[in-house]
Amino acid sequence: MNQAMAHRGPNNDDHFVQGPVNLGHRRLSIIDLSPAANQPFASKDGRYVIVYNGELYNFRELRQELEKEVAFQTQTDTEVVLAAYQKWGWSCLERFNGMFAFAVWDKDREELWIVRDRMGIKPLYLFQNEKHLAFSSEVRSLIQSGLFEPRMDQKALIDYLRYQTVHAPQTILENVRMLNPGSFLRVSRHIGVEERVWWEPTTNAFQGQSQMSAQDLQKEIRDRFYASVDRRLVADVPFGAFLSGGIDSSAVVGAMSEVSQQKVRTFSVVFNEEEFSEARYARLISKRFGTEHQEIKLQPSDFLALLPNALSAMDHPSGDGPNTYVVSQKTKEAGITMALSGLGGDELFAGYDIFKRSKKLEDRKFLQSYPKFLRRAFGSLLKKVKPGMSSEKIAELLELNYFDLWDTYPLSRQVLLDPVVHRLTGGKALPMNRVFDLGAELIGRDPKRLPLFSQVSLLEMRTYMQNVLLRDTDQMSMSHALEVRVPFLDHTLVEFALGIDDTRKFPHTPKQLLTDSLGDLLPREVIDRPKMGFVLPWANWMKEDLRKFCEEKLSNLGDRAGLDAAYLQRLWQSFLQNDPRVSWSRIWLLVVLENWLETNHVRS
Repeated sequence: MNQAMAHRGPNNDDHFVQGPVNLGHRRLSIIDLSPAANQPFASKDGRYVIVYNGELYNFRELRQELEKEVAFQTQTDTEVVLAAYQKWGWSCLERFNGMFAFAVWDKDREELWIVRDRMGIKPLYLFQNEKHLAFSSEVRSLIQSGLFEPRMDQKALIDYLRYQTVHAPQTILENVRMLNPGSFLRVSRHIGVEERVWWEPTTNAFQGQSQMSAQDLQKEIRDRFYASVDRRLVADVPFGAFLSGGIDSSAVVGAMSEVSQQKVRTFSVVFNEEEFSEARYARLISKRFGTEHQEIKLQPSDFLALLPNALSAMDHPSGDGPNTYVVSQKTKEAGITMALSGLGGDELFAGYDIFKRSKKLEDRKFLQSYPKFLRRAFGSLLKKVKPGMSSEKIAELLELNYFDLWDTYPLSRQVLLDPVVHRLTGGKALPMNRVFDLGAELIGRDPKRLPLFSQVSLLEMRTYMQNVLLRDTDQMSMSHALEVRVPFLDHTLVEFALGIDDTRKFPHTPKQLLTDSLGDLLPREVIDRPKMGFVLPWANWMKEDLRKFCEEKLSNLGDRAGLDAAYLQRLWQSFLQNDPRVSWSRIWLLVVLENWLETNHVRS
């Protein structure tokens, strides 16, 4: 299991065995690079042993408090986590600010305590049967335990087809699940296995923003953001930042430059084709803040050449991820071991189009008063007049019985719509949509719920962000032993932002509250620029350079139980014939799935 994760921790490899427990660890040294900080790490009296993945950003403050009673042997945050647990028990979690997944073994009580951070930034996978409980930062590590034969979960397959990922706590494998964010597991001979939620964003959302003046509100956001960035600069290794030139990454770099004692190093992927490249915005920010900037210049062909390695690095199938693999590789090659990212800004400050669409749908609830046959007829007409995915989704929306957010949101992020998934899986009845379930669980039909945009933020954070963006960021960056930190997901900032009403969060334009709060930190060219992101010729690649690869994987996927091979090939042919309803991304998620199943010898 440890060897399967060698890429995550090249600095040390060790394990601990005692009674029923075997704890392994691969170390990526970030804080206190000495061998004394290696793991598994034991308390001085030998009663407690910890394996820990992540960073505790406020460990120095906690250490200062604990030093009255504890004689620390190292400078690492690992020892602080263990000492905090010894003193405060599980309530120590409320004091932690960081991203982490860890386990503590208590020899005297024969009890194992397994924990995951509030936002689910660090992954934690579990396998359990009648005799064993195994846990790891990667699915592939669990497979190497030899405790089970990896088989594809047919219900999770439906979730994957709908959303190009599987939503926690499920995974694509039977009997392998994730520990949910903000949860812990306690395992002992006496109580068996107990799972508990220790943090929820809705119950911890800060209240009182409506009474604050605009000036005070903006100052509070600025202060919390700057404090978050400052906390994430604690490291004993060279660090930098991903810089796309968008608002979020530029804000992170700007704040880093103001609070850091050293020159900030920044990294951007750029293309020669100006329409593909965000280079000029990144250069503008680099010049403004005097960063040591490195452009990772790629031809689309260079990116294509790196694709096999990116697919091999994938720990759990996902329709996205290669972009992060490329920028992480080049950043690591430049000697960087830790990098900050702007991930989370869109989710927290209403940066995506999904926020505007959700508001429009909320304002058009009157449509549900029209007879369904009229709505269905309009949807059918729209699909004929303007064929494409947008029309397909509008038609599906018009078929809904209710137009509440948790009814409409699942369609917004859906990749393959249910009629396609239904036929692709042989015409069997489909299980309840997992995103709908999450919406009902997170929001419910409570009239005192959070503002609409905060509800969308919650759904984004628990679905697309957690199960696609954060998972991809972790697996692709850690494949190069590069740690990525995300200041926008500091829980103190998240809790505060969730309590802000819609008119203040989005008065006129996306993320206006954020940019107003940052004052003159960012130039107008960056604030007013169009949203871009990576633009690569995926469709052309799949029809040319990757065609043989795609056809082989789709053919093999069609041979698996539970899938209709003929309909799968029909989708492929529709894509080749430029059917606007079948974009490259809707085929690529199928190719990636089969490639991952084959690579990891998973049976269907």
